[in-house]
Amino acid sequence: MSKRIYYLYNPDTDNYERVFPSFRSRMLTAAKYIGFGVLMSLVLFISLYYLLASPTERSLRRENANLKAQYDVLGKRLETSLKVMNSIQNRDDNFYRVMMQMDPLSRGQRFAGLDNEKRYQQLGELKDNELLLYVTRQIDLLDRQLYTQSLSFDKLREMASRKQDRIAHIPAILPLSPGDFTLASGYGYRLDPILGNTRFHTGIDFAAPEGSEIIATGDGKVEFAGWKAGYGNCIEINHGYNYMTRFGNLSKINVKAGQNVKRGDNIGEVGSSGKSSGPHLHYEVRFKDEPQDPVNYYFMGVTPEAYEQMVKQAENAAHIMD
Repeated sequence: MSKRIYYLYNPDTDNYERVFPSFRSRMLTAAKYIGFGVLMSLVLFISLYYLLASPTERSLRRENANLKAQYDVLGKRLETSLKVMNSIQNRDDNFYRVMMQMDPLSRGQRFAGLDNEKRYQQLGELKDNELLLYVTRQIDLLDRQLYTQSLSFDKLREMASRKQDRIAHIPAILPLSPGDFTLASGYGYRLDPILGNTRFHTGIDFAAPEGSEIIATGDGKVEFAGWKAGYGNCIEINHGYNYMTRFGNLSKINVKAGQNVKRGDNIGEVGSSGKSSGPHLHYEVRFKDEPQDPVNYYFMGVTPEAYEQMVKQAENAAHIMD
């Protein structure tokens, strides 16, 4: 590029005289050219790095991308496993240990030893340290939870072996044969079709043909057998260990107050007595006279698949039949 020459008119000499740029002006011009050159060099370098990388560099980049993808998959699997573990812990604390009348495990017992940061310091110096730290922490958490849960189940098994009588008395099966019913209403707040409002439903309604056989869900003693306001023909069984079951809206009662019954005994038949919108069994489980969700007490004689299906049906059943 040719060098530009500037002239300015001088009235004193009546001539055009050449103008020489100042040092500052020359430095600014040079800086512009240097900056432009550096920018173009940087753009060229980046383009060459990504477009004309060596086979080794391309291979390393592919390996890094694959490694990142594997970490992501592993991380998601760990998160799923931890969710399952949390569900098991909740069931352990809120059902199994309640059933055995044992105190739930404290957070300190479940997560002891996981607050020691020294074991993770050396990972911070490695490449991809954030990914390594995340996966390592998640694996440590899962290992600790599995270990603690294993100890908890060992303790529960030991307790169960000493309390066979209690297990025999706790309501633990369905009150009707699986093929005889459909779940009409679950536990919790539901719509009352007769009163037209929403109220708390303290049990589960099993819609079944009138006359279907009702069975005792655990060993116990019949505490009440007769007509009860709101329940129609009703049976209440005291199972001991603070458990009681209630069967309402029966068409026929086959037991008497004071009678001892065993799990599986025929105690009555499905009907539509009392406040009812159709033949069904209203079934309650109570612990210390507090209503419990009966779906948590079907752990005998039901496959995991059938249990999961019943849970979904109970959650979706929105209308009360009594």
